[in-house]
Amino acid sequence: MTLCLEKQFDVAIAGGGPAGSSTAIQLAQAGARVLLLEQKRFPRPKLCGEFISPECISHFERLGVATEMLASGGKAITTTVFYARSGASVHLPSEWFKPGTTALGLSRSEMDQRLLKRAKQVGVTVWEDAHATGVLRVGQRVAGILVKAGEELHQCAAALTIEATGRNRTLARERNHDASDGKRPELVAFKAHFENARVREGACEIYFYKHGYGGLSAVENGLTNLCFIVAARDVRRYASDPETVMREVVMKNRRAAYTLRGARSHTPWLSVSLRGFGRYALAPEPGLLTIGDAASFIDPFTGSGMLMALESGKLAAEVITRHLSTPLSQLADDVFHIAREYQTAYAETFQSRLRTAGLLRLAAFVPGLASAAIRMSGVSSHFRRHLARATHQSFGASIDVSTIR
Repeated sequence: MTLCLEKQFDVAIAGGGPAGSSTAIQLAQAGARVLLLEQKRFPRPKLCGEFISPECISHFERLGVATEMLASGGKAITTTVFYARSGASVHLPSEWFKPGTTALGLSRSEMDQRLLKRAKQVGVTVWEDAHATGVLRVGQRVAGILVKAGEELHQCAAALTIEATGRNRTLARERNHDASDGKRPELVAFKAHFENARVREGACEIYFYKHGYGGLSAVENGLTNLCFIVAARDVRRYASDPETVMREVVMKNRRAAYTLRGARSHTPWLSVSLRGFGRYALAPEPGLLTIGDAASFIDPFTGSGMLMALESGKLAAEVITRHLSTPLSQLADDVFHIAREYQTAYAETFQSRLRTAGLLRLAAFVPGLASAAIRMSGVSSHFRRHLARATHQSFGASIDVSTIR
């Protein structure tokens, strides 16, 4: 086993998605020596709703990629429309999330590639085709990442390690098993790009059906992205064939039956088992932080997943940056302070958002409640605006991490 690149880093990040790449960019711009590991080689497809909420554009501007993102061929999304099985609907204008702006439909392949390219430009050491297999420990503290690249094993030493590997939580699960470990997955998600889907112009359409929901919106190259969640038992009932599951489950929603009738899949189907939603450990071990979906997995129908990835990365980077003026050896000793500051900022930023999403989840997965919720929401635009805020931002003033001790 060899030392990674014969260099020790301030921060090593596992996972090159939006959470990992954005955090790496911000830390490198602050002067940190950053290693970013990615299991795949970009560009690559990714199972995702591919809905970029309006607030994300401000993050792209901060990271120096807004121009490239907006010029990448994605489609403006001016409204999100929620459809009950019967076809009853309710609208949420995108400008409710951030006045004067629209959301963006853009494939993860395009978005992630641009963020990773920016990371390289600002001096991040990026290593693709590198699989994080575990953590390097010094005593009881995480001191880097164990990596397999090809047939070679490497020790990537770092004062602080960040996990951004998504719901799999590759590093955190090594020693700290989630409560869901060993349980049979209850949900399965599928995603593919389609031709000839009759989605409404400028809309992200959300369909509710028995024991699940799905979303359809335009992306680049004249395609639409369909991503849906269904009960695992329904997947087994239809022999795990996504086309059959789409036809027999998703298209029981009247609007989905209309938009998807005659549509053809343009890309191979992607699928993943889901074990649940909500928050995980933010600091599973001394020296290890989690961000993005590895920190918490918010329900996709909220349209807040991408935003939380960028926001959690920003929080972590801001906390770490406050400690970068200390020597590397002292930075390693500051891991407990860093963890406490990050956990406090994270709770104040996301706790109400995750709580609201948990309550709304009941309507999404309990038959009949989705239709009732849509009818109730349609009565009052004030109520709908309140829900939009509750799932996309915290109430009250923004968090200043410099005040957290």
